Amino acid sequence: MNIPVTDLPRVVIIGGGFGGINLAKKLRKKQFQVVLLDKRNYHTFQPLLYQVSTSGLEPDSIAYPIRKILNNNKKAYFRMAEVQEIDAEQQSLKTDIGELTYDYLVIATGSKTNFFGNKSVEENAIWMKTVPQALNLRSLILENLEEATITSDEKKRKALLNFVIAGAGPTGVELSGAIAELRQNVVPKDYHDINPNEIQIHLIEGLDAVLPPMSKKSSQNAQKYLENLGVKIHLNTMVESYDDNIVKTNNGDNFHAETFIWSAGVTGAAIQGLKDVALMKKANRYNVNVFNQIDGYDNIFAIGDIALMQSEDFPKGHPMMAQPAIQQGEHLAKNLVKMKNKQELSPFEYNDKGTMATIGRNKAVVDLDKTHFGGAFAWFIWMFIHLWFLVGFRNRIVTFFNWTYSYINYDRAARLIVRPFKANKLKSPD
Repeated sequence: MNIPVTDLPRVVIIGGGFGGINLAKKLRKKQFQVVLLDKRNYHTFQPLLYQVSTSGLEPDSIAYPIRKILNNNKKAYFRMAEVQEIDAEQQSLKTDIGELTYDYLVIATGSKTNFFGNKSVEENAIWMKTVPQALNLRSLILENLEEATITSDEKKRKALLNFVIAGAGPTGVELSGAIAELRQNVVPKDYHDINPNEIQIHLIEGLDAVLPPMSKKSSQNAQKYLENLGVKIHLNTMVESYDDNIVKTNNGDNFHAETFIWSAGVTGAAIQGLKDVALMKKANRYNVNVFNQIDGYDNIFAIGDIALMQSEDFPKGHPMMAQPAIQQGEHLAKNLVKMKNKQELSPFEYNDKGTMATIGRNKAVVDLDKTHFGGAFAWFIWMFIHLWFLVGFRNRIVTFFNWTYSYINYDRAARLIVRPFKANKLKSPD
């Protein structure tokens, strides 16, 4: 890998998500050699992936080069690599570009889509965890609209204009609202031969409410906003299969749709090599103590979605969102300095800054401690928070102007099919 030999302790970070980059930034002025590994050369602001997939933003608005994040630290190195296995006894990693030793190892690999063993969904649905996948979804939506304008088969046309989303968490809710606004604001102007009422949007949820992790008030508000946008919500409904463009459910409500989006859950993106005791089988997350040390290891840590830190307040671990990853990354930087100096480590305490989701123009919900509110005020809070946490000044400016343009013109400027999806459907959507 051509990483220089040094007398400084080497911290290897696997993953350039929220946890990994915040840890790396906080170690900038500390006496460590930092090596960050990721299979992509950019950090993705995942909360806004749905806007890329629905033509609201271009991908370079929510992606940022990892090397640029690290370029102020002469002791930090980035390698574009996929880690294949951890050898804890030898304190080394095996990757697709070679091996690397470490003094401290931090696993910040995040999560991946969870299909709950449903092979037909995994093989045939489309999902959205990366920029390439978001671009595939954007292409699929636009290609189906284009194809609907030229087909004379009414059954085919109906399937092309049917959009089914499984999972009414934040991703599913935000996608449903964005597609509904695309139908409402763009289709009448761009597709004169498509009646917007032909486009059907179905949101399927296995539980009895949308946004299950949020408060009852926010859930009810979100459902009301979606229904006002014309989204058809199917609660207490489980997807059984998706074959031949038919979504089959447990209650007999089947949907003929050429766009089926799976957003029904995630699971930890673990790496081979550590003891079984370190990994919680059900969630595929590493069990960690209050210092983010993985069970059974003193110098191997996990942060963010991949870390399961159980406590009285969080019996199922912290929510798999950006804030726990950011805070754990920043906190671990302090503990690594203490460990190097042989000082007592300080336990991690999560500062819950609230949960939010946007449904569309002037429509969002926010849970902040015991306060719950929705509507335009919540929408402006959602926009401010997301702009604030975007990496890079340029990305904030570009995103702000895109949102302003869309707000004034009721438009989505990024509706380009630059990488056709249907022609490459047999390829992996990653």
